[in-house]
Amino acid sequence: MTKIVWAGDSTVAFNSFKTYPQTGMGQALPRFLKKEIGLLNLAVNGRSTKSFIDEQRMVEAYFALEEEDIFLIQFGHNDKKKEDPTRYTSAYGSYQDNLTKFVNVARNKKAFPVLVTPIVRREASDGELMNTHEDYPSAMRDLAASLDVPLIDLTALSKKLVESYGIEKSKRFYMNFEAGLYPNYLQGLNDNTHLRPCGALVFASLLAKGLWNLGGPYRALLHESIVACDDLDYKNFLEK
Repeated sequence: MTKIVWAGDSTVAFNSFKTYPQTGMGQALPRFLKKEIGLLNLAVNGRSTKSFIDEQRMVEAYFALEEEDIFLIQFGHNDKKKEDPTRYTSAYGSYQDNLTKFVNVARNKKAFPVLVTPIVRREASDGELMNTHEDYPSAMRDLAASLDVPLIDLTALSKKLVESYGIEKSKRFYMNFEAGLYPNYLQGLNDNTHLRPCGALVFASLLAKGLWNLGGPYRALLHESIVACDDLDYKNFLEK
């Protein structure tokens, strides 16, 4: 049975009730998958390509992957942190080298690697979203082209979506809310990186549409009735 194995960071990772409403995309993607498709979410908060590999988490991915599985590889939020040598990688150096290791693991197991650029942070200047990921998305795009690996440009897709809603209205996608709304965060929060349930669902829908557009074994993972349409109705995903 085909399954998805997903390596990534906190924007993907599973969250328990202790951190609700924080929700990773890995919790939302099953809404778009056929019921027989499994999902092994190996994403962990705060990880970069370097720390994921150094902590031997790649070993779990290697032994989990089977022929014709899909290996989603989504990093970029934490690789840029120069102040932390346990996580930092250079965009056109060790970041690409590490991503190549992920790709090789998939290909060695006859699985299908897919590189996924990180979702956009909701950080703006004069009403315009800032490029907080620097060269890391472009480094991943260039590597995907050189290795002939499918890529879903979630940076570009999420940027377009956030801009379409506007800076203020898109706040509902992120862990940015006033005091008293959630018991786990009674003082409120101003976090423009991590996601609330509707954000996880909306961005997972962008990933699902990206898989659909790749066709072949990627399209076969998905509920046709959900992602075959040209434009998903995101309004149905928004919190009241």
